[in-house]
Amino acid sequence: MLKRLIFLVGFLTTFSLFTAQNSDVKSETTEISKVANENTENQDYIQHHLLDAHSFDLMTTKSGKHIGFSLPVIFYDKENGFHFMMSSAFHHGENVVESKGAFYKLFHEKIYKTDASGTINLNEQHHATNEKVLDFSITKSVLMIIITALLMIWIFVSIAKSYKKSLIPTGAGKIFEPIIIFVKDEIAKPNIGAKYHKYMGFLLTVFFFVLFLNIFGLMPFGINVTGNIAITAALAILTFIITQFTANGNYWKHIFWMPGLPLPMKIIMIPIELIGLMIKPFALLIRLFANMTAGHIVIMTLISLVYVYKNWIAGSLFPLLTLMLYLIEILVAFLQAYIFTMLSAVYFGMANEEAHHEH
Repeated sequence: MLKRLIFLVGFLTTFSLFTAQNSDVKSETTEISKVANENTENQDYIQHHLLDAHSFDLMTTKSGKHIGFSLPVIFYDKENGFHFMMSSAFHHGENVVESKGAFYKLFHEKIYKTDASGTINLNEQHHATNEKVLDFSITKSVLMIIITALLMIWIFVSIAKSYKKSLIPTGAGKIFEPIIIFVKDEIAKPNIGAKYHKYMGFLLTVFFFVLFLNIFGLMPFGINVTGNIAITAALAILTFIITQFTANGNYWKHIFWMPGLPLPMKIIMIPIELIGLMIKPFALLIRLFANMTAGHIVIMTLISLVYVYKNWIAGSLFPLLTLMLYLIEILVAFLQAYIFTMLSAVYFGMANEEAHHEH
């Protein structure tokens, strides 16, 4: 069976090469140009999927029509103060908006101050050099964070109320109780120790928050919140702040005056320990950001290849690979929530570790 499969693949490859070599040169040039244009469009689409947006687009038709709804745009200009409008005013960056005598334009989902004609000045790296405003808008990522927070409040408040009536879990409690016990018994207790109770609220919150956002990011409307480095950085900073403010004296002693070392080594170890202190939250934010972003890029690339290589092989092979990777991404969504929570618990445990005395 394996030999037949290898022979079939080899035959199809040889046939494809033979057909390509005997085609007209002009048609080849036209086809290459067409594929290049499609690749550029696919890259733009993938970038659009990964980036945040001021409007919530469910889909874009072939004619370029955006199907979705507008979101509130709030920004501050130091010369003209606050501005309030809906994102439809910018029409996905095609319109120049006049507000309080000044002109503004949306360029790559960032709001810049411009002139009446909407001129955007670019440097050698193709970055806009126009004056940028301070943006407080409700973007689609912010909207998804709000929805996730409200959903978590509704789910866990209802579970808490159900336990007041009976200790036997009902409804959503049957699904979430094993996960809550897992976080407590397999993450918090082994890594933090006796003081794990005071961290349970944060650990459970960050686990389900990251998990829900990861799952929502796999939905067809595609909101890649955990693929936004600002979001993962905020979560990592929260872990860092809690670690430092709940640490005991032994933790700080090991950073600034490590016991058991000669005086010269203590002085050398201080900057090394401080660098390690800063690296920990950086590792947290990069791990979550890179894994979720890479998964989205691979899936979107495989989907786009179906439209680039318009043949029966692409139409059957790439969707199958996409489905397999999509199932893996569901596992990754749970795994990354687990890893972020686990590392946070490890840092909390290090901050509460007691001194070990040798007798």
